[in-house]
Amino acid sequence: MIRSTQHVLSLLVAASVSLSIPTMARAMEDDDVAPAPPSIGADVPLTYFGPAPSQVQKELIGPYQLLKSGQIDHNTSTITLPLYEGQMKDGSPVWFIVTDTSDKWNADQLGINHSPKLHYANVDGAARKATLSKGFTLVFDNGRVDFSPKRGLTPGDAPHHFPPKDFSPGSIGKDGYSPLVEVTNAGGHIYNAPVVAQGTSASDLEAMCEGPANHDIVHDKVVHICPSEGTVTMALTPGFSFARPVLYLSTEANHPLAATLEGATLTPALNSLQLGGDDSLFSPVERIFVMANGPTGTGNPQRQGLNSAIGDHASPLNVLGGIPTVATDYSPLWDINLGVWTDEAISKGYRSRMTEEFAILGMVEKGHITGPDGSDYGSIGMVVNCPIAFRFL
Repeated sequence: MIRSTQHVLSLLVAASVSLSIPTMARAMEDDDVAPAPPSIGADVPLTYFGPAPSQVQKELIGPYQLLKSGQIDHNTSTITLPLYEGQMKDGSPVWFIVTDTSDKWNADQLGINHSPKLHYANVDGAARKATLSKGFTLVFDNGRVDFSPKRGLTPGDAPHHFPPKDFSPGSIGKDGYSPLVEVTNAGGHIYNAPVVAQGTSASDLEAMCEGPANHDIVHDKVVHICPSEGTVTMALTPGFSFARPVLYLSTEANHPLAATLEGATLTPALNSLQLGGDDSLFSPVERIFVMANGPTGTGNPQRQGLNSAIGDHASPLNVLGGIPTVATDYSPLWDINLGVWTDEAISKGYRSRMTEEFAILGMVEKGHITGPDGSDYGSIGMVVNCPIAFRFL
């Protein structure tokens, strides 16, 4: 049984336990969402098949890398991205990545995602400001990230692991920190530039080129960081978009619970974003569909949701709305719609893994999925910054 909406939301404002927990965005081997080869069931080997249609036209079926600025390792579900060094006004170093921009031409040039919706995210402090200085260096007006907290989570009593009893995010944005940056003296475009380390020298980070990441000083999604090579390797999360398996990167969230579950930086500045508008005029967000009580069990081909993710430390297999090449409404800022399967739907065997937006909305329309505690389905006031990296189909 899912506890009351008030109880779930009350957990968002306080977390007292700091326990070490595995990152839920683990390798694809735990989630089994990558498509099978086309040779299965055919009378010829895989070598007889031609290239995927997506290699001819990106909108067609087949694998396609969306965040082209990085190198994806599908064996480890990681992406190695360019690492940029900026600075605060006091000269202290800021290490960041760039994943999205409102500037289409720069997006095409750099191999990052284009998101027109980011224009409408520059409201009430949701985006911070920076200037382009000599040496192609961004100088940030404000915003710091404290990476020293220990990410921790205490599951609810089995079999209802969600909502958790306690939780604490592993990094916290302060002083107006936001990953969204307006470069004020160079076009005024908005860039999605999550910080992965701050106030730490290149020499202190260099030990993590090959060795394990020290998450006391770097983002929880960092696997390796190497200033001498100008790269950082980040863990990706598997999910779906319109029934296509995808990989995305989670970097920030506006609430402690979402930040803890995603291994992201708690970023209160994102509270300024207007949610609930989806694809309406001036909306900065796109929807992400998260199931609270989907099927559980490691190895279960139907497993999905937060209850399962907390219990087995694998991905919740969230369903993203529009992504580039599939839709025109992509934003890396995802407005969480939390769904709960009703007891009746479960008893009738309707509960299963959902992989696309309109199938979920159809279940909502029929009354099989609701919001927490039987409330109306829709935005729960949480937003996560999750740039899309790759689609498998």
